[in-house]
Amino acid sequence: MFDAMDVGILSFVIAALAADWGLNSTQMGWIGSINSIGMAVGALVFGIFADKIGRKQIFMWTLIIFSVASGLSALTTTFVAFMILRFFVGMGLGGELPVASTLVSESVEAKERGRVVVLLESFWAAGWLIAAIISYFVIPAEFWPIEGWRVALILTAIPAFYAVYIRMHLPDSPQFAAKPEAKNRSIMQNMAGVWKKKYVRSTLMLWILWFTVVFSYYGMFLWLPSVMVGKGFDLISSFKYVLIMTIAQLPGYFTAAWFIEKFGRKFVLVTYLIGTAASAYVFGNAETVTALLISGILLSFFNLGAWGALYAYTPEQYPMVIRGTGAGMAAAVGRIGGIFGPLLVGYLLKLEYSIGSIFAIFCVSILIGAAAVLFLGKETKQTELEL
Repeated sequence: MFDAMDVGILSFVIAALAADWGLNSTQMGWIGSINSIGMAVGALVFGIFADKIGRKQIFMWTLIIFSVASGLSALTTTFVAFMILRFFVGMGLGGELPVASTLVSESVEAKERGRVVVLLESFWAAGWLIAAIISYFVIPAEFWPIEGWRVALILTAIPAFYAVYIRMHLPDSPQFAAKPEAKNRSIMQNMAGVWKKKYVRSTLMLWILWFTVVFSYYGMFLWLPSVMVGKGFDLISSFKYVLIMTIAQLPGYFTAAWFIEKFGRKFVLVTYLIGTAASAYVFGNAETVTALLISGILLSFFNLGAWGALYAYTPEQYPMVIRGTGAGMAAAVGRIGGIFGPLLVGYLLKLEYSIGSIFAIFCVSILIGAAAVLFLGKETKQTELEL
């Protein structure tokens, strides 16, 4: 929830900063991309250390890093300083996401593991809702002498206090605690382990899937408020429409959580990714408020349902000793896609490409991810995690 609140607020802040600081579309794209560069580094580094130090410790430190850096970014007065702090925000976020899903996967029985992880990820929608509400009421408001977007970013520092509760009350993964010798493996051993013959097909599938999903998600969703403005809506109306679209994420998660144990991981991922691709194409070419809202709602529904399944599916591909490393490396490859997505939109808008043609690129990307799961993926429904 806190992760999504931070990412969600950034998408609204980008639109506000463009007005306040006179940013062009390329600079706006770089704000989203620097966040993803940090996430790529964080996913790789903290995923690896989760296998050396433990899931709980890394989970706690990533939470502190992204919360504090996000709060400090509210105090910046230059574009460069803002970008530097957003890199550290991204590092914390990128590390926390795969480590949290790995921790939960290792703490739940096989028969309900997929459902619980998807429900865990459903709080991403709650965070986006909070971000949309804060952005709607706070960013346009005047808190003299502080701009509304600064107040919104200060609120994102609050999750740092949650780390105190985690340190005192959250247990570490029972699987990790039961196998202390895992700490003795070298980092290079763990990184090489994901490419062993037994796991090479899973690793290739995950890297394609993560890249295509993250590339399209950040390319589309970080630009949603700005795209709405580009289609002729004012900033306030755009925030309101994005809030409505965000609410659709919840049923997307809940239906995915139900189907994932009934029909399996591959069914949910392939079906929801195809739904995402179709919705993205219609959204990019929509000309009326009705078409924009309906396709935007379906885009949120299918895309976030697929995200939930992705986080449930990823840790299930590897044994415990390399699970954090494998999940972290896959997420890091995905974040590379997250770097190029927002940059591509900014660059193509500058070249005066239509929103429709830009969203068609994301449509194709998502279909490639669905094909990777269909042809390379293995079904892991209700199987015990490998030790």
